[in-house]
Amino acid sequence: MLTDKFPRAILAHTPTPIEKLANLSNELGGPEIWIKRDDCTGLAFGGNKARQLEYYIGEAIEQGADTILITSAVQSNYLRSAVAAARKYGMDVEVQLEERVPDRPSEYYHSGNPYLMRLMGAKLHRYPVGEDEEGADNAMFERAEHLRKAGKVPYVVPLAGHHTPIGALGYVDCAEELLTQSNEKNGGFDMIITASGSGVTHTGLLVGLRARGSNIPVYGICVRRDQSAQFERVFSKTKLVAQMIGWGGEILSSDVKLTDATLAPGYGQLNAAVEEAINMAARLEGLLVDPVYTGKALAGLIHLVRTGEVADKRRLLFIHTGGTPALFGYPELVE
Repeated sequence: MLTDKFPRAILAHTPTPIEKLANLSNELGGPEIWIKRDDCTGLAFGGNKARQLEYYIGEAIEQGADTILITSAVQSNYLRSAVAAARKYGMDVEVQLEERVPDRPSEYYHSGNPYLMRLMGAKLHRYPVGEDEEGADNAMFERAEHLRKAGKVPYVVPLAGHHTPIGALGYVDCAEELLTQSNEKNGGFDMIITASGSGVTHTGLLVGLRARGSNIPVYGICVRRDQSAQFERVFSKTKLVAQMIGWGGEILSSDVKLTDATLAPGYGQLNAAVEEAINMAARLEGLLVDPVYTGKALAGLIHLVRTGEVADKRRLLFIHTGGTPALFGYPELVE
């Protein structure tokens, strides 16, 4: 594997299955839609973060860390997964909840992911600003210094864009995995579609595929930033990931495909397209997708099909990156 030289803690149940969404495909009347079930990675409700955290936790163990620190949104799947990973490896864990989504009911703050983090005994901090990655990370680094002075050995999982995206290695691995699976599906896939937020999953898949000689397009659906800002984030990260794995090839700007058509009004906020996608997945396939990542990404896929942008594609592969617990923070979906 391209990532063999990096320390790794085993967290994810892999390979995750690939299934055909026959009912959704028929409803949309376009390409065949298939799904890679990375919601089935096993760690505390699964999701893509389990693959990413294998490399962060691996490095933390190598450094002798006894405490994991991480910051993200209140209903963050990353925080919930990081808490579970820390507990699995016998570490303390502190998480910082950022106020990214305005005007939410009490369920948003007390059910779903926050509930699970409390159940697993995480120490919770709060950060009042929602769009300040640097400030949020710095608050965690300051907390780490406080812990270090108290005799602890902390490890911070950073989220700001300039940090080396170690977690992308998990999706370099995933790229190799799905190439094997797509060959088994008789003909492979013409496009891969995934949520693009931190950019770590998107970047890892793209670099992993190209490093393995595959030209399958990877289309990112913006879930936090507009298309222009997300392009800069993903494109810059591809260079960092390529350097990490020692791949001498180049990701072209034309390789970074994105749409923000289903993003508004912003991160973690519902719109008509996202509500439709969540309901279609549930009622046509018995498939649960959340409003923050997978519901918004599926809405983007539906948009691409309906506008004809992928009319030349025969088979699409959608990456289900998890996030199911966040559904409980949006009670209005069934009111």
